[in-house]
Amino acid sequence: MEEIRKDFPVLQKKYDGKPLIYFDNACMTLRPVQVINAIIRYYEEFPACGERSKHRLGAKVTEEVDAARRTMKDFLGAKNEREIIFTKNTTEGINLVAHSLGLKAGDVVLTTDREHNSNLLPWQQLAKIGVRHEIIKSKADGTFDLEAFEKRMDKSVKLVSMVHTSNLDGYTTPAEKIIKAAHDWGALTLLDAAQSVPHKDVNVSKLGVDFLACSGHKMMGPSGTGVLYGKYDLLEKMNPFLVGGGTVSDSTYSTASFEKPPEKFEAGLQDYAGIMGLAEAARYLSKIGKANIEKHEIELNKIVSNGLSKINGISMIGPTDPALRSGIISFNVGKAGSHEVALMLDKNYNIAVRSGAHCVHSWFNAHGLKGSVRASLYAYNTKEECAVFLDAMQKLVKVLVR
Repeated sequence: MEEIRKDFPVLQKKYDGKPLIYFDNACMTLRPVQVINAIIRYYEEFPACGERSKHRLGAKVTEEVDAARRTMKDFLGAKNEREIIFTKNTTEGINLVAHSLGLKAGDVVLTTDREHNSNLLPWQQLAKIGVRHEIIKSKADGTFDLEAFEKRMDKSVKLVSMVHTSNLDGYTTPAEKIIKAAHDWGALTLLDAAQSVPHKDVNVSKLGVDFLACSGHKMMGPSGTGVLYGKYDLLEKMNPFLVGGGTVSDSTYSTASFEKPPEKFEAGLQDYAGIMGLAEAARYLSKIGKANIEKHEIELNKIVSNGLSKINGISMIGPTDPALRSGIISFNVGKAGSHEVALMLDKNYNIAVRSGAHCVHSWFNAHGLKGSVRASLYAYNTKEECAVFLDAMQKLVKVLVR
């Protein structure tokens, strides 16, 4: 743990004489020096345009981007590097599928009731052309209702687009069973894996999923980077979402010949430095071992959850078993506002947590809540930090709950 923490410059700093405790990893993770150096290396050594430029600098950029694509293929367990599309983030990946798949009036898209806005709003937009969006509600204990889902499936369902691990409470849906049930009815599947890919082993080939989207900034990579995985035969049939430079092999004033995947989906000049930083983040996580990260997070979650459960006035969101909530702990403190709690933790203890609706406004509105405080853990967090957090919460509750 000490060696890992040395790789993160911000963890070596002190604020008001105290170290930072960063528990906002579900929003954005910290970046190690290896990722930072990969970005700097591009700008210092070959700051050129790849693919289109044939000089030595351009050739080096193309070589590095191709290597990054292979790295992400291996990281996600894809069969072909041409199934890896570089995007800005998970949101862009989901929107790409939504607008390129060719869904039409009467087609049904199924999601869960705890989707991030990025896997909710695209389907609301498609409702304008007659695509039907239906929601599978969770069971009372916060887990996925597989029976209700299987009962709803029929030939009208063309896409099952569901969160893999929820940023609301860290619960992971039974993806393999969902994908199998969807495929039995001929439906395609899409996983919002923003919160799963950085924290546990996710292998798209073993899952059999058709599409999967994830973000770089949630896996120690640069912001503004991400990946959409798609089965190649499906990507070949899909029309590009964004078009322009890089997506075509030729054009006239009235026609265009599009490239094969993934290029036809990567419009415009790419974030070369970001792509290289993303690949370095994948290599860094692989070196630690995602199974080790998952085990570590659950261990810390148990410490925090057990500690919070003993403090009167705190109510937690999601399944009661910490092992079902990855590294995420969402809770409220009496009637205190979540932002108030977060600001007090930051000002008094240098503890960074998230507050609000976490882009899952729909779930909070459905449950009559304004939001929650969310502590989210990662590979570089420690038991000692958890102890400081619990001590801080005990003190805050005495002030906030009367």
